[in-house]
Order: sequence, then structure tokens, then C-alpha cells
Amino acid sequence: MRLLTKKTDMNLNGTKALVVGMKKSGIASAEMLVREGAVVCATDLKPLDQLPEAAEVLARLHIPFRQQSPEVFDGHDLIVLSPDVPADLPPLEQACQRGVRVIGEVELAAPFLKGETIGITGSNGKTTTTSLIGHILRESGVTVQVGGNIGTPLTAMVDSSRADGWNVLELSSFQLETIGQFRAHIGLALNVTQNHLDRHHTFENYAAAKGRLFETQRAGDFAVLNAEDPICVGYAERTAATVQWFSSRRKVTPGASLCSDKLILDGKLLMEAGEIPIRGRHNVENVLAASIAAARAGVSRPQIAAAVRTFRAVEHRLEFVRSIGGIDFYNDSKATSVDATLKAVDAFSGGLWVILGGKDKGLDYAALREPLAAKAHAAVLIGAAAGKIAGQLQGAVPLVDAKTLDAAIAHAYRSGSPGDTVLLAPACASFDQFKSYEHRGEVFKQIVNRLEPKE
Repeated sequence: MRLLTKKTDMNLNGTKALVVGMKKSGIASAEMLVREGAVVCATDLKPLDQLPEAAEVLARLHIPFRQQSPEVFDGHDLIVLSPDVPADLPPLEQACQRGVRVIGEVELAAPFLKGETIGITGSNGKTTTTSLIGHILRESGVTVQVGGNIGTPLTAMVDSSRADGWNVLELSSFQLETIGQFRAHIGLALNVTQNHLDRHHTFENYAAAKGRLFETQRAGDFAVLNAEDPICVGYAERTAATVQWFSSRRKVTPGASLCSDKLILDGKLLMEAGEIPIRGRHNVENVLAASIAAARAGVSRPQIAAAVRTFRAVEHRLEFVRSIGGIDFYNDSKATSVDATLKAVDAFSGGLWVILGGKDKGLDYAALREPLAAKAHAAVLIGAAAGKIAGQLQGAVPLVDAKTLDAAIAHAYRSGSPGDTVLLAPACASFDQFKSYEHRGEVFKQIVNRLEPKE
């Protein structure tokens, strides 16, 4: 459902606004609305005593709070959704029918954001590619700030944005499904595979939400698309932007390719694949996409290559934690989909103890059968999705029902041998046992760093 239907100058002074969802994005939205003169109310499914950070901000700004109910949505001119709030809630659809403007946090910030924008979406690789583009621009002397779905909400980036700078934004399907006027001068789609079906209901809805990034672009903008992904290829027909392709399998133009272990950008050598300091073929693709974006933002090939060489893995994304007793531990807690886990497994030659599980997102885990059979000693299962995963992997790989992350690490370490790798790549959301994938990754690292050498 596309909630925004008409253009507005976004004069918020005196507007009666409701912010739905009181995590980081909701808090930042409420603060921005107050600065712009709106009359703000806030709501969340949780009571305020379970939202200490929000409670402090709301009290300081004198913003009233009511726990979410159908009645809360009445009496407002504008409703601003946090990314984790489904856009198809019945009270929201009823508000739209009454003529209330319903938008997301990204759309709220868009008219006020200064400078030009690079928007990155995709099922996997968004965080790494967003961080990499920010790193390349920063190392090349370009004024840049990075945020969106990682780090800083877009509404909190408005005041620090500059007319001569770039805003590099990771953008999720949750954020993009509600945009109407938000525009990326350079938009990237890395890949689109099954994810978040518990929220979007169908793969088609999920893919369409990501495609909004390209539908709002204009002539003179750039759409950087994966030439090997059919959904990304389809976005080329939905944008007025100039299409740039990237591929790790064949030569494409205009754009960037991997040819015989050489990265080629705009027909000229960028760098050798072996110079990329982060592991995995998928990260070669991320570098290809990032190099196009940086080039279109005015960075030279030598500057791009030099910056890539100094880039380090993003926390919780194939992050090396420790080697003890000859066993390596890698934290890929950001692998919250099956496709992300497949990419993580592909980055290793074998000897894996793969920790899987968490909150199921309606995904099919059967795609893991063959790769795990080829490369893993066992799948060590945790969390609420363990039963479903076990049913779909049964017979392909030994299964260990560890239940908790602590027990999973202990089993893998106890059973592993020198040369093995313990890989946290859960293929699930974290919310059954953890507050976020970051929290899950931090706990993983804490447990691993407490391990004692084997007797």
C-alpha cells in the first residue's frame, strides 16, 4: 500500500502530528517535528515505562504519550510511522480514508535534508556497502554523513546536512514502502531475495517496496543495479534515472565488472580482487556497486581503490572475533535471512560449525541443505525457529539443538578441531532472545572472548 498520494511543502507549523513507534527513528521524528513547530503526540505498543529512552525525550519536550490503540489514531493531520510499524494496520488505512497524511520517517526528513543523497537498498550487503561508500567519500575529502537504517535516523541527520555534502543512507523495505517525494540522486539495489515475508506477506510486495527507491528518481540521477539479479534488472524499467550495471560474472557497461579477478570500472582497471580486505564473493559485488556510486559522486578511480584497501569489515558482518585452540570465531549476526547465511557460508572453504536460529521471518531454510552438507560439521540450533529449521535441514547435516547461544558456542568449541570455524550466521531475526541483531552479536563476542584454552 502506498500511503502518500500528493505533494506537500511540508510546512509543519501547527500541524497535529502523531508519531507511531518510539525506538530511535520515532524519537528522532518527534524531536524534529517539535523543532518545526508541530503539535506532537506519541504512541507505541509498549507502555512508556518500558521505553526509558523515549520517556526521557518525551518528558523533556512535553510530548504526551498514549499506549497504542485504535482510538490513538484519531484527531491528527499527519501520522509518522517508524520503520518497524506495518503500513497496512487497519487504523492507518482508515486514517488515509479520512484524508490524514500518513508517511514514514524517511519521507518526513526528505524536504528538509540538504545536499545530495546516495540510497542503498537490497536484501543483503546494505550495511557493508553503505559504510564502504561513506568510507570512500570521507577518505577522498568529500563532506559526507552516513545513516538511515544504520546508525543515525534520517530525521536526526537534517541539522547536520550541508548543501555541499552527501548523505549516504542505508534504506530498508520498511522505510521505502512509505516514500513518495524522497529522492536518491544515486540509488543502489544490491540484490533482492526472500526476506521479511512476515511483514510484507508476499515476495512481490517486498520487491515492490524496494523498487520505490528508483520510482522516485528523476532524469540526471543514477540507478546502480545488479545485472545478475532479475528483480534488480526489472527496476531499470521503473526509473527515469540513468542505469549503471554491476556484475561479478561478466562484463557490463556502463558500470563495473569482475573480469579474471580484476575489478573494472568504466572500462578501466580499478584494482585486483585480492586487494579487497573483506572476505566473500558477495563483498566483491559490494565493492563494485560502491565504486560506481563513488565515481558518480566525483571520486577518482585511484582514490576509490586506495580507500577500499583500508576498509574493514562492519561490526556483526562476517566480523572476525578470535582464534583460540586453532578454531576461528566469526560474528555474522547481521545475517538475518537465508540468503545472507548462504553468502556467509560461501565465504569459507569448509570446517564450519554454523549457529542458526532466532525469530522466524517466514523463510524457507531448505536452500541451506546443500551448502551445509558440503561445508559444515553441524548446524547448531538456537531460539524459537530451531524446530522449523531442523525439520527443513533434517538428513542434510548433523543437527544440534543447543537452544541458547551460550550453549551453542560451548558445544561448537568443545567439538571443534584446529582449522575449524564457528560461524554465527543465524538466518533469523534476533527478537526471540535478544533486543537486536547488534545485541546478539555483542553477546556472541562476549561469550567467545571469555572462552578458556582447552586442556
